[in-house]
Amino acid sequence: MTPLDALTQFFAPLRTHPFAYPALEAIHIVGIALLLGNLVLLELRVWGWGKALPVKDLARLALLLVVSGFGIVAASGLLMFAAQAGELLANRAFVIKMLLLTLAACNAAWFHGRDSLTKLDSVARLQTLASTLIWIAAIFCGRWIAYI
Repeated sequence: MTPLDALTQFFAPLRTHPFAYPALEAIHIVGIALLLGNLVLLELRVWGWGKALPVKDLARLALLLVVSGFGIVAASGLLMFAAQAGELLANRAFVIKMLLLTLAACNAAWFHGRDSLTKLDSVARLQTLASTLIWIAAIFCGRWIAYI
């Protein structure tokens, strides 16, 4: 038995219990809503919407909720992965989703590394546009996992 098979077998009750996996999926969606909803709100501010809102104050609140949403998504996603690791690793939509999440992390590191919230320039706007498109693509891939 491979370590991957052992992992999947250990977490099999998540997959076989009538409520466990659907509950994880629902929790995952709540995390996505927190993450993407607040991220887009902050990104709209970078684009100049809501100029009356101070960027730093909005960022402090929005990024706290983004990080909280990401934590929920990561925890529920890891549990769903553990319940069917072999199947997911063989699924092209899952692999693309993981690549997109890596790209989203790199884009976020670049955004914050260059202090784009202070600059609010055209590069910051392109970074936020890329962020939104990457996250939406990741969500689409996540939904396609069940159908591929």
